[in-house]
Amino acid sequence: MERFSDESIGVSGGTTSQQPASALKSKLVGQSPTFSGVLESISTVAPRRSPVVILGETGAGKEMVAREIHARSQRASKVFIPVDCTSLSGQIFESQLFGHVKGSFTGAIRDSLGFFRAADGGTIFLDEIGELDLELQAKLLRVLQESRVIPVGATESCPIDIRLLCATNRDLKQLVREGKFRSDLYFRINVFKIEVPPLRERRDDILALASHFLKKQATLYGEPVKRLLPEAAKLLLEYDWPGNVRELANVIEYAHIISSDLVIDAKSLPEDIINRDILLALEDEEFMSFDQLQEKLVIRALKKTRGRKMAAARLLKIDHRRLDHLVQQFDIAPTWK
Repeated sequence: MERFSDESIGVSGGTTSQQPASALKSKLVGQSPTFSGVLESISTVAPRRSPVVILGETGAGKEMVAREIHARSQRASKVFIPVDCTSLSGQIFESQLFGHVKGSFTGAIRDSLGFFRAADGGTIFLDEIGELDLELQAKLLRVLQESRVIPVGATESCPIDIRLLCATNRDLKQLVREGKFRSDLYFRINVFKIEVPPLRERRDDILALASHFLKKQATLYGEPVKRLLPEAAKLLLEYDWPGNVRELANVIEYAHIISSDLVIDAKSLPEDIINRDILLALEDEEFMSFDQLQEKLVIRALKKTRGRKMAAARLLKIDHRRLDHLVQQFDIAPTWK
């Protein structure tokens, strides 16, 4: 489940339930054409009671989209309860969802409200709903149909009033075809879909998000805001971001910590991003001998580190004495100065 905070997905400002949706400023950072469609969908569905399925890769910001829907709804003043469907299973998870009465199973030393009753009047967000086992899917369907829950060990049901938002990074239709997800539950929850694009498909938002995260880090530590240098910004824009916005937030936090100056340069970024830049630069080149490849890698590493051999050796994951030998072997001149 995407448990990162508002700061780590890129939010700013706040909303109140008294404002009309059209007057609310989005908490989500992003103005790219791809992401603007997500914002439009949120504005459209937020005032309704309809369930929403939010699709997207891990780290793309599905939970923050759910929070934005809640913040723009008539339930904004009520609770928002996120639930990680991957963390528990069986009777324990049933208890977490629907509550239990004291003594209903080993360890039930007191009554428990459960997520659904705790969310009464507000919004419940089921993250990675595709991971629920079939038995729990059947019980969830009954709760949604009847708007009532029966706590584990109880004989009477309790009424609830909740708005259901779900998220998944899996193809629910395919799960239905495979018999791993109930078709009746699928059609019950699949009223309105929002697809959150991966960060690599909204590159126009990368630098805005990076700037936002730098400001958040500065606020967190009571330090001046650090600035991205062009060389670092270029690497961020060219990276594929398999971990999406969450990964970007972590990279910026790392860069903020590692940089001793008020600027973030290429050397302040994690090695994964720097190494990837070097390898991508070689992808389209013609086939070369092993010695030629070594020479090119050494030159690129030295240019990347501005001639700092210790840093270049770490980048290449070789001993600095080995790097000295290669520099002499290939008679590499310091053209990076």
